[in-house]
Amino acid sequence: MHIQVRHTTNPTDFKGYNTHRIREEFLMEKMFVPDQFHFVYSHYDRMIVGGIKPVGQLHKLPTYEELRADYFLERRELGILNIGGDGFVMVEDELFTLQKRDCLYVGKGNKMVSFKSLDAEFPAKFILVSTPAHRNVPTALMKAADAMPVDMGSPEKANTRTIYKYIHADGLESCQLVMGMTAMKYSSVWNTMPPHVHDRRSEIYVYFDLEEDQRVFHFMGEPNETRHLVVANEQAIISPPWSIHAGAGTTSYSFLWAMAGENYSFTDMDMLTMNELK
Repeated sequence: MHIQVRHTTNPTDFKGYNTHRIREEFLMEKMFVPDQFHFVYSHYDRMIVGGIKPVGQLHKLPTYEELRADYFLERRELGILNIGGDGFVMVEDELFTLQKRDCLYVGKGNKMVSFKSLDAEFPAKFILVSTPAHRNVPTALMKAADAMPVDMGSPEKANTRTIYKYIHADGLESCQLVMGMTAMKYSSVWNTMPPHVHDRRSEIYVYFDLEEDQRVFHFMGEPNETRHLVVANEQAIISPPWSIHAGAGTTSYSFLWAMAGENYSFTDMDMLTMNELK
């Protein structure tokens, strides 16, 4: 078994990329195939993003040759968000039931992690984000209602949204992974604008709850040299530290966000103004 590897990109070189190259480097188009794990290994802070949609039997988290590890979490931690039907995750001999928008943190050193849907007709869809870890942190579950939901934005700016913080300094403890979810309110489409950058951390977005014939226009690039990607439902974006990350949809949607890097502070970001964008 192999995992797709993506290398880092120089921001100066990025300015010359065409649409195909940007999509090839930064977009993960397919996350959920029935009964198959799909992963991308990014050299940005060595984050891994992927998914599993278990329809049939129990599926054990595999390891990969590229990890040079005896098992997936030998030197890593894992954040899991369910965006589908009810399912469960077995960590060693402990069972966790995840409904839609529930989050599970799995710490370094767990050899056996398995996934299954409770109903094959309405399968779970588990988003998986993994980062390197240097210490063991206990496995823990957080329900969506307990994720400190905070309402932000305003209707006149078309950006009313609810932010759920799952894995962070004041939530589920981790080694370095920070993870949460944003849900756009009805008729709101901008997930943030003006955007920000955080040069000390990389970020991953996974867009979901988007109708199949709708799209999100995800903006990236340096503030004075922006680009965009057209993103469909259940696709992931790798956002480099030097890049803005913002999006506007043709309808409301939700997205997972996950960060890793030099620090653990959710508020470590450099805000931009509209007149800095080009």
